[in-house]
Amino acid sequence: MLTCVIRYHIDPTKREQFTEYARNWGQAIPRCGADLIGYFAPHEGSSTLAYGIYSIASLADYELYRARLAEDPLGRQNYAFACREKFLLREDRTFLKLVSTPHGSRAE
Repeated sequence: MLTCVIRYHIDPTKREQFTEYARNWGQAIPRCGADLIGYFAPHEGSSTLAYGIYSIASLADYELYRARLAEDPLGRQNYAFACREKFLLREDRTFLKLVSTPHGSRAE
């Protein structure tokens, strides 16, 4: 299992647009095959950093997921919304693999 962490640099004057964007992905991402952990917007501290986090079984599954997301009506609409509103200044993806015992699990 891989976890994708997307770090967004957002326009701090357009936080409401980012919130709408995140809520839309909250519907489209699970429908297209990834396990959405959540989208996180600035609250305290930096007003420009936000995160989207989801898990997927493998990089091969990620490629299939991305293809489904590109064809999903809400996914396409959300991408166009971000391009039109220009609230995303930068987007970086990192794929991580869990190497410790998950939170809440007991080591055997």
